[in-house]
Amino acid sequence: MDPLADFRVVIEQPVDWGDMDAFGHVNNVAYFRYFENARVEYFRRIGWWEYLTETGIGPIVGATQARFRQPVKYPDTLRAGAKVLSFGTDRFTIRHVLVSRATGEMVTEGDAVVVAIDYRANAKVAVPGERRKRIEALEASVEA
Repeated sequence: MDPLADFRVVIEQPVDWGDMDAFGHVNNVAYFRYFENARVEYFRRIGWWEYLTETGIGPIVGATQARFRQPVKYPDTLRAGAKVLSFGTDRFTIRHVLVSRATGEMVTEGDAVVVAIDYRANAKVAVPGERRKRIEALEASVEA
C-alpha cells in the first residue's frame, strides 16, 4: 500500500548532491527541510500566506521530530506528504512522510506542532476559524 494514499498534499522533492554528508547518505537536517517544503505547500493550499499578509497571523513551528527508517542517497526524488492529524486551541499537528521514488518505500516520518501566532503582537492566538475550516475541507477532499 502507498504510505501517502491518504495524504492530500504530496510534493516531489529532489535530493540534491549537497544534501549528502560524509557518510554517503542524506544528512539528517535535510529531512527537516523536506518536511518544511511539504508544509509550506500545505499552507499555500489553504491560503495562509495571503491571510498572514492581511492579518499578521500565521504559522510557526513549535516542535518537530523525525524517525529515520532508511538512508537516502543521491540521486533520488522523494514524495513528501503533509497532513493534519489533530487540533488544539492554538496549534495543530502535521504528520510528514517521505517516500523514495528509487525504492518505493517510506524512508522517514515525523510530526511538526504548528502554533498560530500573531506576528505583530508576537503572541500565540487561537487557530483562525477560517484556516481550520480550510484544513478540514482539504483533509476531507477526495483529490489532492
